[in-house]
Amino acid sequence: MNNRVFFPQGLLDQWGIEGKIDLTGPELVLLEEGRHYRIEEAVRVLAEVTGAGDPHGLVGKVRPKQQLDDMGAEILESSMILGDNAYDVACGWWGTPATTFADHLASTERRIARKAHPEVGAPPTTEEELLRRFVGGAP
Repeated sequence: MNNRVFFPQGLLDQWGIEGKIDLTGPELVLLEEGRHYRIEEAVRVLAEVTGAGDPHGLVGKVRPKQQLDDMGAEILESSMILGDNAYDVACGWWGTPATTFADHLASTERRIARKAHPEVGAPPTTEEELLRRFVGGAP
């Protein structure tokens, strides 16, 4: 199974303004890496705020927005109400890599993207390292 990544909406907005990503339909592309992710609207549940516990087991999890809608959740900005519970949430997108990491490293698209942003040192060895470099701004 591929790793899934949660991309908070605010971060995607910032990257879009900076020209670091392309967001087209159900796909997100990290431009300087040529890495593609299939995306789905999602919500990261940060905390239950009423003190009533977490009967749905959602705290600390990322769930597709549609699943939460189907459960009857009402989401407004950074808050979610589900039954008698209220939660702090972060809205964004769940990304699933479009190809395996090995296939991505060997891809023509990556080679073309990296020509504009030459690698310093060795290429990343994991998806996590690739994302850490991208977020940190390292080439």
